Amino acid sequence: MADDLLAAVRGESELLPRATSVVLVVIDGLGAISLRAHAGHARSLTSAMTKRDVGYSVFPSTTAAALTSILTGVWPGEHGLVGYRVLDSGRDLLVNQLTGWESEGLDPATWQMAPTVFERAASAGHGAFAVGLPAYAHSGFTRATLRGAEFSSAPSAADRVRRAYEIAEQNPGSFVYCYLPEVDKAGHKHGIASSEWVSALEDVDAAFSASVPPGVGVVVTSDHGMVDVPSRRQVILDESHLGGVRHLGGEPRMLHAYAQSDADAGEIVARWSRDLEGIADVIGRANAVAAGLFGPVVTEEASSRIGDVLVIARGNGAVYDGTASDQRGRGMVGQHGGVTPEERQVPLIRLGAFAR
Repeated sequence: MADDLLAAVRGESELLPRATSVVLVVIDGLGAISLRAHAGHARSLTSAMTKRDVGYSVFPSTTAAALTSILTGVWPGEHGLVGYRVLDSGRDLLVNQLTGWESEGLDPATWQMAPTVFERAASAGHGAFAVGLPAYAHSGFTRATLRGAEFSSAPSAADRVRRAYEIAEQNPGSFVYCYLPEVDKAGHKHGIASSEWVSALEDVDAAFSASVPPGVGVVVTSDHGMVDVPSRRQVILDESHLGGVRHLGGEPRMLHAYAQSDADAGEIVARWSRDLEGIADVIGRANAVAAGLFGPVVTEEASSRIGDVLVIARGNGAVYDGTASDQRGRGMVGQHGGVTPEERQVPLIRLGAFAR
C-alpha cells in the first residue's frame, strides 16, 4: 500500500487516483470487524468505509511484524521482524523487537533488513515525513522502521492527524505517515468489549473530523486487530510441557519455541499437537516457511529467528509460559498475533483525493 501511495503522487498507481501529496494513517490495533461492530462510535471512519475497504495483516499479526511490513512493503520473511520476541541465534538470546532495541543491543540499521518507504520516497525526490508520539521520536523501533523520514510529534490523536495534513499540504509531492496507538493500548489493558476501548475509538474517530486539504490523498488502515482473551481461555505450559525447549518467544497467541540442540523438534510438534488439540495449531519451522506463512521469500537471517516450533492459538485462547518469572502478560485482555479474521482483517479507508 505504501508504494501505491507513492505511485499516486506520480499519477502511476493502478489502485489510487493522482494526489498532490499522500498521508498514510495507521490506527494500531483496530481490526475491520471491531470497527464495523462499533460503527456508532466511529461515524467519521465508518461513513467513509465501503464493503471493499478491507485489507489483511501479515503473519504473525503483531505490531513489530505488521507495522514493519506496512512501512517496508515486504513480508516479515524479508524484513526479519518475525514476531514480538525472537531468538538472536548469534548470542543465544531472546530479543524484544518492539521495545528491546536499546536494552538488548539490536542495531536498527541492520536488524531490520529491508529499505523503508521513506528511503524510497527520498531517493525518488519526494518529501518523507512521519508524525507520532513524542516518546517514540528516538526509539530503536522508530529508527529501524522510519529510516529516511523526518519525524515530528504531537500529543493527541487529533493533533497528529492535523499535523500530518498540514505537512502534506505544505510539502507537495510528499509521503506522510501518521501513527495512532491509542486504540491498541486501550484494547490490551481493558479489552475491546470495554468502555475504555470505546472511548479511545471515539477520540481517534473524532480526529478525522478535520478537513483533508485539497488534492491530498489519505488512506487509513491498521497493522492488525485483536481479540479479548478471558481467563478461562488461558492455557499454561508448565515444566512437563517444556521438555526439549530452550527458549519460548513470540507472544501468547503465536509462540516461537526454540528447541535445545539435542532435542527433536518433530517430537515437540507431535507432543504439543496432542496436548493443545482444539486450543492451538502447532507447526514446525520448515512447514511454516514452505506454507508461505512469513511470505513468499524468507531470508536465511529471518529463518534463524523463527522458532523451531510455532504455536498459533485458535479462537480467543492464548498459551503462556508458566515457568517464566514475569507473569504480567497474563493480565493483558486484548491480544493478537494469530490468524483469526478479527486479528487479520484491517480497514483500508480512503479520504480526501482518494475518497470513493
